[in-house]
Amino acid sequence: MMDFKVDDYDALRRALAAMCDALEQDAVSDDAVFNCRLVANELLVNALQYGGGCAAFSVRRDGNTLRISVRSEIAFCPPVTSTCSGADDERGRGLYLVDALSEARGYSDEEGICVVIRLI
Repeated sequence: MMDFKVDDYDALRRALAAMCDALEQDAVSDDAVFNCRLVANELLVNALQYGGGCAAFSVRRDGNTLRISVRSEIAFCPPVTSTCSGADDERGRGLYLVDALSEARGYSDEEGICVVIRLI
């Protein structure tokens, strides 16, 4: 179980590094660690850019799954379904990537955006 406050990009990098180090120590595959890092990065960057500049970031492992929660200062409930923007667009793919790499995604006022990633 890990909890972080992310209020700038340095804190974001430190939090992601700590999460990845813990997963690597638990012998999680490189591919799964990459997927977890990408999903968490997409959620945290959006929280910093659009959610008030500060986010609570928590990571919970339960067997072969990892639950990532990101709650920003300004509550933001993402759309239920995501679409991918064009390949040459510079934005609009984040939630699509999160959904493609996650087993489940949800939202609650208490936790913010929550995703579950399978580690196998």
